[in-house]
Amino acid sequence: MLCRTIATEGRGTLPLCRPGFSEDVYVAVVPESTEKGQPLFNVKFVNCGQGGLVRFECSNPSDFRIEADGVVYALRPLTLSTLPTVPLVIVARDETNQQQWQTQVRLTWLPSQTEQSGEKALSQGLQEIWFPSRQTDSSSIGQLKRMKRDWVIPPINVPENSRGEFPQDLVRIRSDNDKNRSLRYSVTGPGADQPPTGIFIIHPISGELSVMKPLDREHISNFHLRAHAVDLNGNQVESPIDIVINVIDMNDNRPEFIHQIWNGSVPEGSKPGTFVMTVTSVDKDDPKTANGMLRYKIGSQNPESPTSNMFTINNKTGDIITVAAGLDREKVPQYTLIIQATDMEGNPMYGLSNTATAVIRVTDINDNPPEFTAEMFFGEVPENRVNVIVANLTVTDKDQPNTLAWKAVYKITGGDPTGRFSVPTDPTTNEGLVTVVKPIDYEISRTYMLTVVAVNEVSLARGIYSPRQSTATVSIRVIDVNESPYFDPNPKLIKLEEGMLAESSLTTFTAQDPDRFMQQSIRYTRLSDPANWLRIDANTGRITTIAVLDRESPYVKDNMYSATFLASDSGVPPASGTGTLQISLLDINDNAPHVYPQETEMCKKPEPNGINITALDGDLNPNAGPFAFELANRPADVRRNWTITRLSGDYAQLSLKIGFLESGIYEIPIIITDSGNLPMSNTSYLRVKVCQCDHNGDCTDQQHIIAAGLGTGAIIAILLCIIILLILVLLFVVWMKRRDKERQAKQLLIDPEDDVRDNILKYDEEGGGEEDQDYDLSQLQQPDTIEPDTIKPVGIRRMDERPLHPEPQYPIRSAAPHPGDIGDFINEGLKAADNDPTAPPYDSLLVFDYEGSGSTAGSLSSLNSSSSGGDQDYDYLNDWGPRFRKLADMYGGSDD
Repeated sequence: MLCRTIATEGRGTLPLCRPGFSEDVYVAVVPESTEKGQPLFNVKFVNCGQGGLVRFECSNPSDFRIEADGVVYALRPLTLSTLPTVPLVIVARDETNQQQWQTQVRLTWLPSQTEQSGEKALSQGLQEIWFPSRQTDSSSIGQLKRMKRDWVIPPINVPENSRGEFPQDLVRIRSDNDKNRSLRYSVTGPGADQPPTGIFIIHPISGELSVMKPLDREHISNFHLRAHAVDLNGNQVESPIDIVINVIDMNDNRPEFIHQIWNGSVPEGSKPGTFVMTVTSVDKDDPKTANGMLRYKIGSQNPESPTSNMFTINNKTGDIITVAAGLDREKVPQYTLIIQATDMEGNPMYGLSNTATAVIRVTDINDNPPEFTAEMFFGEVPENRVNVIVANLTVTDKDQPNTLAWKAVYKITGGDPTGRFSVPTDPTTNEGLVTVVKPIDYEISRTYMLTVVAVNEVSLARGIYSPRQSTATVSIRVIDVNESPYFDPNPKLIKLEEGMLAESSLTTFTAQDPDRFMQQSIRYTRLSDPANWLRIDANTGRITTIAVLDRESPYVKDNMYSATFLASDSGVPPASGTGTLQISLLDINDNAPHVYPQETEMCKKPEPNGINITALDGDLNPNAGPFAFELANRPADVRRNWTITRLSGDYAQLSLKIGFLESGIYEIPIIITDSGNLPMSNTSYLRVKVCQCDHNGDCTDQQHIIAAGLGTGAIIAILLCIIILLILVLLFVVWMKRRDKERQAKQLLIDPEDDVRDNILKYDEEGGGEEDQDYDLSQLQQPDTIEPDTIKPVGIRRMDERPLHPEPQYPIRSAAPHPGDIGDFINEGLKAADNDPTAPPYDSLLVFDYEGSGSTAGSLSSLNSSSSGGDQDYDYLNDWGPRFRKLADMYGGSDD
């Protein structure tokens, strides 16, 4: 396709910059046949940098469309017969100031013959693109004048995925200067000398531009190349021209859904036209062409209930809406739709299709009220029981379980005016639990008939009403049980004067049995009587005293004495109740006052002020203060040394009449009288400690120290601690002595290293001799100095020794008269040894053990020291253990 600008008549010199089209008249050469959406040519508008928004319009909008970049597209296939004969008018309008410019485009068909006669025919109709000429040339076809104008180079359209032979020629680049001299053509840009390289090449001499491989529009939709013309010296002959190669889209991509499975939801009972969801599919083909224009439709619906067309889809947007009424979750909880997307505007013959699944979940609304499974429910409960489940109410609800539309709420609408029952909901089973919340009395009502209504936590949908099955009746029977007797009033208060004597009748404290329909008797017993003052008759409940009532007793608190009694009926099992009797004791004047404090201190030379005292009286006013204080008449020195002055009704001051009093302890009798109706007097003794005082008035003499010493309790505690300490020391000493005795009794006579029971002593000759003894001559000279520890203790012997006979008494040997008289010492020792039946002689065999029946050692009679042992075999001694191996070596060895 060739499109170039032609000026019908010459113009003068153009101004520097004037907004408007680059040509007043364009001549566009179009192919012999065009397709819908194919670009034809473009017009160039110069706005001189004003930056305003310019909008293009054409005079034939039904056949052509012009974009903002000036490219004109065909809106329908054009042929020679349908090509408009009237020039196409294009108007540019500035949206800012509403200024507009206009140009014309004359359309003509591409000729099939060469433009210039005399030249060699071009390659089979190959289009030519000429470099713009720099001078007037009158040799063109039709004697058209070529002026200094910009060329309108229409885009070159190349279909993608071409299967033709490669390289495939596209256009021929020509220059007017190639008539006079040889030129070389080249192209630059992406696809030529820039990545991706090698897609387009140009013949340097002929200028034929060719494509080398199939193109993919989804990869690169267009290429922008620049054509150059230079001479053989590399000098630029023509200004470079821009060449745009558009890759024409082919329908080679199926629509692809973004998700293979689409999930949506719609409430049940929705009206037709309710939006459900939107499905989306994409097509990699050009969306401006039919190849990328998609259309949607529903292929199938499962299940087809209540109709096969419950939903419809917008074929362009993919919006799914309801088209029919009757959605019911309880019947059909879910629909599955197969959605089909087809390109080529949904043409089933030429378009490519793909499918996806739409899952539509029908959500629940509260369109089903709860209904009781029975009209009447029954239950029973013992009287006076609370928080007891009487009956379970069951309902059915067709709505989705565990939703607000399914959960039931129970309300009591009748039969319970006092609010003794409630019906909470079991969260697991959705049952109503009829529960007693207040005590029920059998004697008042034996049965209850409750009316219960069941509703949901949310209101029913509009137009749905509760049926009769949502109301039920609950019949509850009350069971009579043996109730405890009760005292009335409880507690019972009576007022009495203290001092009431024993066996006095106070009152009758009886209980009532609430079981009116049971013939039962009541017996009374005393449960709590802290002071043990009262007694109650078991049958009548009459209370009498067994001791004098005393208001001043420690068991009386705030003039009130309390006792508790128990009433038990004769039921099976028996029931009992308690009652409290409160006795308010009125005070009488039965307590004499006494002085307070009972002890005080005073200096030898008292200050002018005396000692302030008061009186304590167990009674209450008016049987207590004001008090009268006076000194007793005896002893006589009391009134002589002391004086008492009344300060107020409850206080008096004791002071000395004399100026000095010896240190000591003085007991002063004071007569105190209360103000009772029958006054009571009492002589109290005030103990006064008179002492020497310092300048601060504190006692400093020894008597004060003694008086301020330890009390009796502290002294007793100290003595007990000392006794306990002595006992512990004594026990420790006894334990130490016992430990020493046990250690001494367990100690062996000789050290285990010197135990000869398992050792053989070798003397080399019979009887031994002095050569075998290593005597310490110093010990022989002083035998009395031998260590006592080496002497065997009396009464201790070895277990293997021969039984001891009574030891004869021998005279004690005297000390040697001279240290050197060794001979006498040896002779005396020899005599003692000869006369000792328990000591073996030094020149005889030592006895180590006795033979007996069953001895594993066998007989030792064959052993004698005189035998040479040459005829004996002593190897068997090695089998007796390590202790006999030494003996085997001695007698069974070689002569060495």
